[in-house]
Amino acid sequence: MYKLILVDDEEDVREGVSQEIDWHSHGYEVVAKAENGREALELVERLRPDVVVTDIKMPFMNGLQLAESIGREYPAIRIIILTGFDEFEYAQKAVKLQIDEYVLKPFSASELMEALDKVKRRMDEEAAHRENVQLLRDSYRKSLPVLREVFLSSLLSRQLVQNDVFSKACEYGIELRSPEYLVAVICVDQFKQQQLFLFAVKNIAEEQLNAGKQEGIVFLHEDQVVLLMRTKADDTQRIEVRTQNIAEEIRRTIEKYMSITVTIGIGNIVTDVAALPYSYEDARQALDYKSILGCNRMIVINDVEKQASEQIRLDERREHEFVRCIKMGTSAELRTVIDEMFDQMAGVPISIEDYRIFLLEIMTTILKTAHRAEVDMDQLFGGQCHLLQVMTTFTGMEDARVQITEICERIMASIASGRQTTYRRLITQALDYTHTHYHSPDISIHKVCDHLHISLGYFSGIFKKETKTTFVSYLLSMRMEKAKELLRTTDLKSFEIAEKVGYTDPNYFSFSFRKYAGMSAKEYRSQSEQEG
Repeated sequence: MYKLILVDDEEDVREGVSQEIDWHSHGYEVVAKAENGREALELVERLRPDVVVTDIKMPFMNGLQLAESIGREYPAIRIIILTGFDEFEYAQKAVKLQIDEYVLKPFSASELMEALDKVKRRMDEEAAHRENVQLLRDSYRKSLPVLREVFLSSLLSRQLVQNDVFSKACEYGIELRSPEYLVAVICVDQFKQQQLFLFAVKNIAEEQLNAGKQEGIVFLHEDQVVLLMRTKADDTQRIEVRTQNIAEEIRRTIEKYMSITVTIGIGNIVTDVAALPYSYEDARQALDYKSILGCNRMIVINDVEKQASEQIRLDERREHEFVRCIKMGTSAELRTVIDEMFDQMAGVPISIEDYRIFLLEIMTTILKTAHRAEVDMDQLFGGQCHLLQVMTTFTGMEDARVQITEICERIMASIASGRQTTYRRLITQALDYTHTHYHSPDISIHKVCDHLHISLGYFSGIFKKETKTTFVSYLLSMRMEKAKELLRTTDLKSFEIAEKVGYTDPNYFSFSFRKYAGMSAKEYRSQSEQEG
């Protein structure tokens, strides 16, 4: 059902049209009717209709001025102009306003409905076009190679949830499930025409994989060719041996047929697809040793660096989720993330140094998050240094988990309270600005947002949440209440009061006052005098 606003200064036209047409059967709902362009613009801001049907000749703001304002602020709204024959040529000059249909006066209900049906068909077609599954499929299919490369790159640049990885891989037709993974990085040693060589190296690597019937994927990532190896159930060779053999074959083939050299770094085995960034980083670190060992060779990280016991890491994904929970999550979400971080240490042989570094990473993340959210750490904990000293009081892993959870929950509460305070402060500033400038004819929600240096969408949301009304309605109410006060306490004439409350057009002030108070300004003053 499309929402529609009907705008005409003649009441019999508004009522006649609204009653003669079966709006619902044609897919429309008349959500409001307005007597002039200014009133209509206020309704548009509040109701956000799909279609506005408006007359041209109206007081205070004519139909073309209304169409221009709507087109500038709400370009998606469709506009139908009602115009007399003598105005038609004038109206047609407004093509730049992107009027959707014209209906000549006098018109019948069927003629207006015909125009509305045309507009509805266009909106339906556009909606169908956006939702056309076949078009989406075609577009998706064309984009699939690029999406596939972006997805594979994401496996190396950030840690993802395992189930999400397998789900996305299935969409892209990639088999990723495996008990073991190993990443190798192929770097072209020559700097000239490197981009051109990269594609040739990628092609050779794919050919060698296919020829050897190896389980692997080749793709480009950050100006390097990446070889992602997997283990199959029936593999007779260990994954590190297979990877080294295929890497050496690729290196020799490139040197033989392309007359260029490459250096290949090989990382460590990981057993979780979500841990691929670690194997990739190890492979890149292996490549760093070419400055010592030379180029045109294969460098295995295990050959050049003694590996410590299995490391625990506060990886990018966990850190991002941890920060999100502290800033805007629930206590349940926070506890789940903290449990996940500590659970990775269960049963893993780690040194006390690794354990302390891991706790320090967690505490540092907490402190950075609190600092960016402007949390008063002195008030909460007695300062940041004191919070770091808390680490020395942990009596064990479970105690660390409990204390860190409590610390985070206190910071969460402080951030939530601060956010609410920020909302109230912004609204207070907006109200103060409005009280100071309500008499200015050009005050608007845009002016207030510029003054506060915030976006219109953000301000509208928090204003309505805090005041239970829109800014337009609030401004109107303020002006009308001030006008009532002036009518009760002064002898100022109506046009003088109109000017004092921000109306340049006394007639529009009179119209707005009658609409708001249910009586004219003169009647209101007389009533007040009698009651007084």
